[in-house]
Amino acid sequence: MASAATHVSFLPPVLTFLSAAVIGVPIFRLIGQSAVLGYLVAGVVIGPFGFSLIAEPETAASVAELGVVLLLFIVGLELQVSRLVSMRRDIFGLGTAQLLVCSAALAGVGILMGAKPSASLVIGIALALSATAVALQLLEERGDMGTPYGGRAFAVLLFQDISVVAILALMPLFASSGGGGGDGWLLAALQSTGTVGAAILAVVLVGRYGLNPFFGLLAASGAREVMTAAALLVVLGTAMLMEHVGLSMAMGAFLAGVLLAESNFRHQLEADIEPFRGMLLGLFFMSVGMSIDGGLLRAEWPTLLGATAGAILLKVALVAGLFRLFGSPWLDAVRGGAILAPAGEFAFVLLPAGGELGLVDPASTRFAVALAALTMLVGPVAAKALDTVLARRPEGPEATPEAIESTEARVLVVGFGRFGQILTQVLLAEGISVTVIDKDVEQIRSASRFGFRIYYGDGTRLDVLRAAGIGRAELLCICVDDGEAALKIVDIVHEEFASVRTYVRAYDRMHAVELMNRDVDFQLRETVESALAFGRATLEGLGLGAEAAAATAEDVRKRDVARLVLQQAGALPEAMAWARGVSEIKPEPLTEPQRPSRALNAETRDIIGSKTREAATRTLEAQGAHPGPHRGAHEDAASDA
Repeated sequence: MASAATHVSFLPPVLTFLSAAVIGVPIFRLIGQSAVLGYLVAGVVIGPFGFSLIAEPETAASVAELGVVLLLFIVGLELQVSRLVSMRRDIFGLGTAQLLVCSAALAGVGILMGAKPSASLVIGIALALSATAVALQLLEERGDMGTPYGGRAFAVLLFQDISVVAILALMPLFASSGGGGGDGWLLAALQSTGTVGAAILAVVLVGRYGLNPFFGLLAASGAREVMTAAALLVVLGTAMLMEHVGLSMAMGAFLAGVLLAESNFRHQLEADIEPFRGMLLGLFFMSVGMSIDGGLLRAEWPTLLGATAGAILLKVALVAGLFRLFGSPWLDAVRGGAILAPAGEFAFVLLPAGGELGLVDPASTRFAVALAALTMLVGPVAAKALDTVLARRPEGPEATPEAIESTEARVLVVGFGRFGQILTQVLLAEGISVTVIDKDVEQIRSASRFGFRIYYGDGTRLDVLRAAGIGRAELLCICVDDGEAALKIVDIVHEEFASVRTYVRAYDRMHAVELMNRDVDFQLRETVESALAFGRATLEGLGLGAEAAAATAEDVRKRDVARLVLQQAGALPEAMAWARGVSEIKPEPLTEPQRPSRALNAETRDIIGSKTREAATRTLEAQGAHPGPHRGAHEDAASDA
């Protein structure tokens, strides 16, 4: 058992990291900057060249690398074949051009400055990559994710994230070839390639045929925490396997994400991993801040600041030119270049790896790491300043941007039971794109015949709703058969996504009133329409004409709605009682009864009780005072319970 001293020595660094995050990040968010900047500056403050609050930054850095691993897993989850096909020109055309052109230009500058060709190439590639977390944060803050330039920027980031895997895999081979191993090197390379290929094949086979049944069994157990543990097991296990065969942990996580990208459990997995990814990635950025060499910055600050400004301006110019070449207006091209200008988080993975392999000397590694960190500090600020300047310029007539095919569903349906299945049939009949969330494994299996995507997940969780794309949906249909769960979803959506319209299946009359009090856009009691249709058919079966039966049913519907509105407003006695805390609204006849109820046996008389008999007496007295039954009236307590 761990001693008290062990716990005491473990807690201070944890508390230091948490304190730095909760202080630094909100401050930078309040001044309009990215949370990443808050993490970076917090790392500088608590690091060796700040207040030295962390004794061993290397330990934190080794743990923080898991943040990059989980980030690659999330990227892999987003890599669906349909999305690749629709964005193939920008991903593989613009993305390839950006990486090659920027790497060559930056490497050329390094060679001109006197660096070795191998070091210049590694540094050029590292600086050519862009900060995915920073870029996506800026795009979301601007609301530009759905714009043409936002889509192109995302395509470039996606290609960079894919290419990092190949770069990390090829760097050891490049280092070996530089050593001049001859035939021995070739044999070793072939053996290494064969081992890597076998490991990748094993992962693909297990992922293709084993992961979905595995997660299906766990989901059927109903233990949510086990699903989270299984997700971490798959990600970290695949990452460790790839590291064991000589590749990076990031590549293993990326493979795991790709294999699960088409899984029905994708959104739930993403929601389970996201909190770990966010915290560990924040720790990663703080470790980057701690790694900034304050001594080097003080000694060579003019060179570092000049190199930072030069790298940012060069990337903005090159990327803007490529965006323009691929059809973006010049304003969007400059914005895209500014978004992609800061060096990426993988620079802090590639540069140390290059140093360990002997491709980059220690002095160049220190300088390049400091340069990459400074571009991440300065780049987002410069991007926002540039965006402010461009926004003030009058925009002339520009060519209409090419249409981008939307991959988001217009309607998000929570619950795929009997009610949800019929609803989606109506939507699909009109070609409406639908995304469905359900936590019942059997419903997920039955949905495989419907031709739309359905994801395993708990719709009452904000992270699952967000991962399923509710922020981009036009309308949310809540079709669960749990009244409390429906109310919880409504509260979450109204709090976090006020622009999304809510259409809700009401369980009963009281549930409908609660939904109306929450200002949902539409609610419908699950049995009311079928009961009215049943009653209309019954009238027709008794000989009433079809038109007369339909008119009677419509009259009942209108009066039922009117009563519901009065009950919701508290204008009826029973509704006032409900508002005071009575647990239910009792059914009341919409049409005045022609005669009192009669109990046909002793048990019924006991159940009805004296109050009912008193009410019947009052009804008879009222009919005596106002003779003549209402023509066309029928006994129907249409207020369903």
